[in-house]
Amino acid sequence: MNKQQVEQLVNEFPLLQNLISLKPLSWFNPNITDYVTALPYVGLTDKDVQDASERLQRFAPFFCRTFPDTRATNGIIESPLQAIPAMQAALAERYECELPGQMMIKLDALLPISGSIKARGGIHEVLQHAEKLALAAGLLSFDDDYSKLDSDEFRAFFGKYKIAVGSTGNLGLSIGIMSATLGFKVSVHMSSDARQWKKDKLRSHGVNVVEYEFDYSIAVERGREEALKDPFCHFVDDENSTSLFLGYAVAGERLKQQFIDQGILVDAEHPLFVYLPCGVGGGPGGVAFGLKQTFGDNVHCIFAEPTQSPCMLLGVHTGLHDKISVQDLGIDNITAADGLAVGRASGFVGRAMERLLDGYITIKDDEMYKLLGMMYKTEQLKLEPSALAGVPGIVHVLANDAYLDRMQLKSKLANATHLVWATGGGMVPTDEMNKYLERAELVGLS
Repeated sequence: MNKQQVEQLVNEFPLLQNLISLKPLSWFNPNITDYVTALPYVGLTDKDVQDASERLQRFAPFFCRTFPDTRATNGIIESPLQAIPAMQAALAERYECELPGQMMIKLDALLPISGSIKARGGIHEVLQHAEKLALAAGLLSFDDDYSKLDSDEFRAFFGKYKIAVGSTGNLGLSIGIMSATLGFKVSVHMSSDARQWKKDKLRSHGVNVVEYEFDYSIAVERGREEALKDPFCHFVDDENSTSLFLGYAVAGERLKQQFIDQGILVDAEHPLFVYLPCGVGGGPGGVAFGLKQTFGDNVHCIFAEPTQSPCMLLGVHTGLHDKISVQDLGIDNITAADGLAVGRASGFVGRAMERLLDGYITIKDDEMYKLLGMMYKTEQLKLEPSALAGVPGIVHVLANDAYLDRMQLKSKLANATHLVWATGGGMVPTDEMNKYLERAELVGLS
């Protein structure tokens, strides 16, 4: 996109000037529709989500056998849900505003196996591919006890096949660890912003890590090109995969049960707001789809992105989706939130979900670090920077009278639940986490 085209786009969409200025902002979607009207644009149904859920259930005995930290949940990979009242009070003080309703956190940072939201979609896609291969070879049937996959026979079988993925880090961990455990030969193509400890972790599992001095989009492109040369290689396409998307979507039905267990209502008079950090869009898009299927129009999903990487907001707001990148606007896509360092959003997710998302917020790196420190001090939770991106969402929502009036939500705010989706940090090494906390302390003083 040349300079003249950018100028024309900014004239047509004045909000882009604030994006270019790296100003933290919120934009609430005027084109949101009800769930029933929007569903056909997604191209997936509740049956597809149920199929993914049943697959994960079939593999539960395998997880119990190979990953001891899943035994407490009988092989189901799920994360805790908890209230964060101390953090809510600290936020109200920091932003000098009232924050009615209850604030909670979904701790995907504590998901077993890979310690991030990517354990949902990434693991599901690897399992779906493995199951398809084993069924076709006559080595497996749906009635089998899937713990049998933990055997030399199956590892030798899967060892004939390869899996590849492009990643900023967390998806690579998920795909790499799961694929290697089953016996696949796996390559993770990692962008320049990926953390060294994530590369080291993958290599310790025997994963081939391919490093690039470029950002996420190039790593994905190169990984895809390499995989296309090999008929035995399956490429996990974070930008377009429905398998990933459906693995994330299973979170909706599971969250509903957690709310029931904790006595939390979600209905027309008790709205649910969910704040999801967004990179390329697959993870938050899939979760949001699952939430919409489960709670319908009573849930309101907001995506959160770094000011340096607001690719989904840019794509949806302009209607250009994956036809535009933040670099086209002169934004560098360099952020401490490595999992969110994506310059071009998934066209599939943007087009599928644009009518189902209430809004978008952006946040500066320093603010993520400040919130990281606050979350540790108030709730003793250790998260990586990107997992804090959605925390200010509650402030943006409650400050926007036009949005609240349009959605007829003002009278219901005292009964609302505000859920921050904490997407990663569970596997961060102690020394790395200490650096995060030190940085949080420094920016808190500035």
